[in-house]
Amino acid sequence: MADIERKPCLLFAGFLPKIILVWFIFKSTASFAFQNAVEPDSVLTDSVSRINPDYKMLRGIFAAQSALYLGTIYGLGKSWYKNPLTKFSIKDDTHEWLQMDKLGHVYTSYQIARHTAAIYRKTGISKKQMLIYGAISGVIFQTPIEILDGFSPDYGFSPGDMVANITGSAIYLGQIALWDEVRIQPKFSFHYTSLSRVRPELLGSSRLESWLKDYNGQTYWLSFSPGSFFKGSGWPLWLCFSVGYGMHDMVSAEKSRSIELGYVPYRQYYLSLDIDLTKIKSRKKFVRTIGFLANSIKIPAPSLQFSKKGVAFKPFYF
Repeated sequence: MADIERKPCLLFAGFLPKIILVWFIFKSTASFAFQNAVEPDSVLTDSVSRINPDYKMLRGIFAAQSALYLGTIYGLGKSWYKNPLTKFSIKDDTHEWLQMDKLGHVYTSYQIARHTAAIYRKTGISKKQMLIYGAISGVIFQTPIEILDGFSPDYGFSPGDMVANITGSAIYLGQIALWDEVRIQPKFSFHYTSLSRVRPELLGSSRLESWLKDYNGQTYWLSFSPGSFFKGSGWPLWLCFSVGYGMHDMVSAEKSRSIELGYVPYRQYYLSLDIDLTKIKSRKKFVRTIGFLANSIKIPAPSLQFSKKGVAFKPFYF
């Protein structure tokens, strides 16, 4: 079966649009946002910065988020769903891409929840409301895309994608509910591979497309600081261990098809160091805001790679 060009979940499912929304809200409410800089992913108490929530700001956020939401869906409909929609169908694609695409959905949903909660917190609403809005946004923002897939003759509704979307929001919501702070950070890194030249129509014909489409160059991480789990240990809260997952030699969504094309796909696991940018102290609120936004990306660092080919040391892996 021929490979169908897939939708790059990292960009269109909400991560980059959500970053744009973050900056839109911060710019439109600059006088308030930078007087009360975005807090790091740390303790989020029920106390608020004002006696009553700022409902005017809350309505503005709802309006901006709705406009971005509808615009994204419209753009997807024009660019991806070129064939007429048909009868709703379900497709089990959990075996494709060695599950890398599912991690992309988890990551995207988590980031939407994290950024949305931070935005809503600026309105002075309660912690419970903030978490609910953030977690719901992580799922709702992507659900219509999955439904459109179900009516598309090229894709089909993926239960695996929906589970991944819910999981991403649950990772954020669960940590705040359990620890009142984020201790485990899902992150992302990417490096270019030569495999995109093998099948540019599937893995990207340009560097930008490869960043979106070539799973062989993507790595998804979970970063955590031992100091967050062992209070008083003296371990710096900003210094993290990071475990990652990637793959190589997948030039098709199907492993069997990649083998037919002469490649032997395999999984890769990583152990590395990382920095929690939200834990680096700074008096400049702008710097803290940048740290919050950039903390979704794994910093380049020495890494150990584990795969069926053995253990390899990567002095500078990203």
